[in-house]
Amino acid sequence: MINFYSENDFELENEGLFLKWIEEVIQSEGKKPGEISYIFCDDEYLHKINLQYLDHDTYTDIISFDNTMGNLLQGDIFISTERIAENAKEYNVDFEQELKRVIIHGVLHFCGYKDKTESESSLMRQKENEKIKLFHVEQ
Repeated sequence: MINFYSENDFELENEGLFLKWIEEVIQSEGKKPGEISYIFCDDEYLHKINLQYLDHDTYTDIISFDNTMGNLLQGDIFISTERIAENAKEYNVDFEQELKRVIIHGVLHFCGYKDKTESESSLMRQKENEKIKLFHVEQ
């Protein structure tokens, strides 16, 4: 089951479309959706998590806690909507496009994709772009 929660005033529009899309992405990777929670929050909320659990004193757009077991994807994905807005401006894309990229980035981590090295990051970006295209197919 995929759930969306908000620790700020953000409300995900078209939640049903996002659910269907995320499930399709998971299936396209040969995986199954388990308990996945998306928690939308602000910069300070995510910064505290970054400090407390990862010992990183930086702002970030996403932190994922992966509890995947085999092919059953499970975990929590925290997303700063403030960072999404800033990144969208920086990369000259609209908010929803950047939101899709970050939402699916978390799922791709659960699928086993990494982004620590340049080659891993390149593959991750390729996969993000591939999966974002699936969203449009469903509309």
